[in-house]
Amino acid sequence: MTFSLASGAFPNGAAMPKRFAQEGENQSPPLFWQGAPENTQSFALVVEDPDAPSGTRRHWAIYNIDAAANHLPEGVSAGDFSQALNDAGHAFYDGPKPPKGHGPHHYHFRLAALDVASLQVQNNATAVELWRAAEPHILAEAEFVGIYETT
Repeated sequence: MTFSLASGAFPNGAAMPKRFAQEGENQSPPLFWQGAPENTQSFALVVEDPDAPSGTRRHWAIYNIDAAANHLPEGVSAGDFSQALNDAGHAFYDGPKPPKGHGPHHYHFRLAALDVASLQVQNNATAVELWRAAEPHILAEAEFVGIYETT
């Protein structure tokens, strides 16, 4: 079975409902995965917008997700899991907010299955620093894309 990531709220490559955007409820979407490698000891997730005018923008980074987990519920709060700082400086999910008139942006949810039970990063680590720490430990990666355009 291939390692895969999906959401029950919208299909891969489709428009994200407004409740997951900053102009909506700014809730993280529900995510679920399957097919993680047998040796997986934890998971890490990052959400990136490569269409941002200033270059790739990270909206969420969560790590040390237990290897027994197969989902994240909708509306994960700041205290639920270990979270790194996104590019807005927040240690929580900041949903889509592309500039008005900039067209649709693609939000890549990247989930990594890791060969370590926990990543040792500073409390104020950024999403970029977290992913750098995760990279040498990635056994497999699954990706899911949501599209959003500010109305």
